[in-house]
Amino acid sequence: MELLDICKNAKAARIDMLKLSTGEKNDALLAVAKGLLADSDKILDANRKDYENGQKNGMHQGLLDRLKLDEKRIEAMADGIRQVAELEDPIGQEIEHFVRPNGLKIKKVRVPLGVVGIIYESRPNVTADAFALTFKSGNVAILKGGSDAINSNIAITNSIRNTLKGLNIVADAIQLIENTDRQVTTDFMKMNDYVDVLIPRGSAGLIRAVVENSNIPVIETGTGNCHIYVDKDADFEKAIPIIINAKTQRIGVCNAAESLIVHEDIKNDFLPLFEKAMKEHSVEIRADRESKALMPLAIDATEDDFGREYLDYIISVKTVKNVDEAIAHINKYGTGHSEAIITENKENADRFLALVDAACVYVNASTRFTDGFEFGFGAEIGISTQKLHARGPMGLKELTSYKYQICGNGQTRV
Repeated sequence: MELLDICKNAKAARIDMLKLSTGEKNDALLAVAKGLLADSDKILDANRKDYENGQKNGMHQGLLDRLKLDEKRIEAMADGIRQVAELEDPIGQEIEHFVRPNGLKIKKVRVPLGVVGIIYESRPNVTADAFALTFKSGNVAILKGGSDAINSNIAITNSIRNTLKGLNIVADAIQLIENTDRQVTTDFMKMNDYVDVLIPRGSAGLIRAVVENSNIPVIETGTGNCHIYVDKDADFEKAIPIIINAKTQRIGVCNAAESLIVHEDIKNDFLPLFEKAMKEHSVEIRADRESKALMPLAIDATEDDFGREYLDYIISVKTVKNVDEAIAHINKYGTGHSEAIITENKENADRFLALVDAACVYVNASTRFTDGFEFGFGAEIGISTQKLHARGPMGLKELTSYKYQICGNGQTRV
């Protein structure tokens, strides 16, 4: 189908979505989850083609991890949809109300954004997550996945659309742009007559391209150069497991730790322990001069290393004099995603929480918790690193706007 037709269909589907009750939306979501499981063999066959193509094309291991589906991940997709069905429907919620002196009753209520375009790379689970959240929040989704996951995305989208058709619900609530030509992606960014907001999910290059080329308002979802700062008053028994989890549980995700910062007062005791832990998990260390002197296996870090999202078994290390220097380093090199401090010092913890400029700031916990599931939002549309409208994990409420409903009794303005 041509891009213009997809966009026209999406705009037309907005009204059909507004007519659905909460119960109808929830029933449809549960049916879609069941349908995905029933279609798992088809989805896995399609994903196998994408994975094999990725291997042939030399795709990085971190991206291959994002791309790969298995029974467990399909079950996780279905579970995410079921969780969204259980969440409170934000549409129609009253945000506030008041009465003016002239008797006008004014109510502010949540409404859908409208048509939401999502451009993303590698991760086919985004297809299901994006549908669940946009559908529950009354929006219509136009999806533009990467060519590396095209077969998986088609299979998932077809499963969802077939379920909706079987329920006599508008199938154009979700549409996938199947044309993988880059020019089509560029053209999609210009469809501001039909698309209300555009959300990019993927590499820094993708996000930058969308921000720079789109005529549609963009919600930036973040690359994650996430830091963990081990303070002078850190508990090492907490610090090492947190770092291992944040760095190695899944290397190809935006909330994985990419950089370690260590207070100089504890570096002699802590860095050898850290190096041992990273060696056990096959993580390469790139360190500044002061840190490298204590870690024989480390290599020299460059300026570029401190600002990189590796998505790999690599971590940079920096030694600092105090919490303020750690905060300054994070605010210079971070991407506004997720940052953590390990400390038993409440004053330093509070200072870190207050002064670090990021969507999510942690004390004594892994950055891997920056996630819609972990925050109780169900599936997420992405992690917003910008400051307007939405920030952090984007759940249902972040996919709404609002309008004012004004009721009078014959009032006219003087």
